[in-house]
Amino acid sequence: MQLNKAIYETEMQVRPDDIDMFMHVHSSRYIDYVFAARYEQMERCYKMPMKEFMENGFGWVINATTMNFKRPLKMGDTFIVKTNLEEMARTSCKVIFSIINKATGKISCDGEFHYTMINLKTERAETVPQWIIDRYSVEHV
Repeated sequence: MQLNKAIYETEMQVRPDDIDMFMHVHSSRYIDYVFAARYEQMERCYKMPMKEFMENGFGWVINATTMNFKRPLKMGDTFIVKTNLEEMARTSCKVIFSIINKATGKISCDGEFHYTMINLKTERAETVPQWIIDRYSVEHV
């Protein structure tokens, strides 16, 4: 089975509470941007919202991330968060992302997130069930 590696986009805007003392977006907010975009894309693009994972006793937690900051976003900037599911392993997946300033078309930040699937009751790593892999395959989308 081949994973759907389509790149999905979500448009967002910098809010006042995203700004740090240097008058640009605080680095921690970029994680929030990717989370928000991924949750929206899981429902809209994969037809599998986070709520469905949770109802089945599963969750995704970050076990590693790499973020490359290139250009700051500032108050009021509109940006696009692009993500794609790069790979799926026994208990984990890797998501690649880029955050692009819509006005300039330039990358503000890019990188990758490594998530581990957990069982919500045990809070331990869980093997990704086949039905979830099927939902993220090319044949499904």
